[in-house]
Amino acid sequence: MPVRILAAGDTHIPDRAEKIPETIVEFAEEGYDILAFTGDLTAKRVLSEFAEICNAGKVYAVRGNMDTIPLPLRESFKAGDLVFGLIHGHGIYPRGDRRQLEALALEMGVDVLINGHTHSHDVYMGKALLLNPGSATGVWGGGNASLTPSAMGIEASKRKVKVSLCLDGDIEVYKFEL
Repeated sequence: MPVRILAAGDTHIPDRAEKIPETIVEFAEEGYDILAFTGDLTAKRVLSEFAEICNAGKVYAVRGNMDTIPLPLRESFKAGDLVFGLIHGHGIYPRGDRRQLEALALEMGVDVLINGHTHSHDVYMGKALLLNPGSATGVWGGGNASLTPSAMGIEASKRKVKVSLCLDGDIEVYKFEL
């Protein structure tokens, strides 16, 4: 049975957005085993709201550069036969640089690295699978932010990964075997 992971982040509630957009809430309500949050919550209540919405049994969250919440800078967890890493990404320059993210994934010993900070979604398969769910609220974050609310549903089964990218209600699907 696949492990279902909701990857989300960069909400910036209440600083830049008032609430989680309804399209992202509907996507999260599909139910997930794990919530992986890439940071920049800016309010701790957002994490518990997301966990309740997606009915996650386990929650992993990292601290973003705008957070004052005491969260780790890195996390890792196992799903299927894969090891997932979770970071915010504010130590990567330029933002979202795939080469540096791949090197970090190898350093962390993970098969899949989920990161945020750019506020733009990204799916890239290289030396590791790199996933950036973008900003769940679609707020501006500097750089080339997409300004489109987005999140990712990830299904991990053995060494297979299916990524469903929700872009303000529209879904794009990617499949990988690692």
